[in-house]
Amino acid sequence: MSNQDNANLTALGGASPVPEHPDPDVLERVPNPQSATDYLVRFTIPEFTSICPVTGQPDFAHLVLDYVPDEWIVESKSLKLYLFGYRNHGAFHEDCTVRIGRDIDALLKTRWLRIGGYWYPRGGIPIDVFWQTGAPPDTLWVPDQGVAGYRGRG
Repeated sequence: MSNQDNANLTALGGASPVPEHPDPDVLERVPNPQSATDYLVRFTIPEFTSICPVTGQPDFAHLVLDYVPDEWIVESKSLKLYLFGYRNHGAFHEDCTVRIGRDIDALLKTRWLRIGGYWYPRGGIPIDVFWQTGAPPDTLWVPDQGVAGYRGRG
């Protein structure tokens, strides 16, 4: 990747303020150096936080984002900053999970993307939310996301 390819990156290599809200414009992409190959990229976000839009209480999730890039890959610091924007954002589990998947797919125009949101229980009910863009490529190995279903004390 040349320096020209990095010319539009704003988060990498310096101090970056934490966004006040989830803004997809914070997300940045770089050219995929292996664009002729189908391969899986996985981001595991074990400490995702948002706010319940009704009670104002914090919600916590373990997110797993898998995608097959085409021409672009997400720049990881920009992804962290985008996800930080949810910390004070009021939204239901379903909205957070699907919105993150859609925002990243819109930026990258992936060959395939899926996101699993494994939300910790509050009020006694865990909520798991899953979204994907379609079927993965036939030749791709797609491992299990590795997050066990909630068992509580049982």
